[in-house]
Amino acid sequence: MSFYKNINVVGTSASGKSTFSKELAAKLNVEYIEMDQLFWKPNWEESNNSEFLSKLKAAISNNGWVLDGNYSRTSSLKWAKVNTIVWIDYSLSRTVFQAFKRAIQRILSKQEVWPNTGNVESFQKTFLSRKSIILWTLQNYHSNRKKYVEIMTSDKYSHIDFVRLNSPKKAKEFIAKFTL
Repeated sequence: MSFYKNINVVGTSASGKSTFSKELAAKLNVEYIEMDQLFWKPNWEESNNSEFLSKLKAAISNNGWVLDGNYSRTSSLKWAKVNTIVWIDYSLSRTVFQAFKRAIQRILSKQEVWPNTGNVESFQKTFLSRKSIILWTLQNYHSNRKKYVEIMTSDKYSHIDFVRLNSPKKAKEFIAKFTL
């Protein structure tokens, strides 16, 4: 299945994009690119649009990658090169559970989220902040689903193959169909 060479995996935060993307990239023997790693600087500082788009453009300059992340403002750049979008569309309850589980694991481990940033999750940032990833997931889950349904049916993106995976079983089946 050589058609799958430039893939963007999208979905609500904590849906399982990174885990799926890493597995898929390894199976396809292509580069794994995490958009959050391109975006976040040390001390949780955000890249400005120019910096972020420049990093993304460089990261996707070659063929053969799995790009993990949403960032709507990057769609025109990344989707000009992508031929497949995989939407991880698990249930709200599963996604929120995964967000809590991941947050707790990161808080307890104090492991750096992205190399060389010093960015680690904290209880306060995760549970007591207006910028909480869990709160963001709850607030944006339904609007993200609506957005991706519209994108999938838009003529603007008819050149892209859309794959919607609504369970971990279907995600495993998708990856398993590729042979090395």
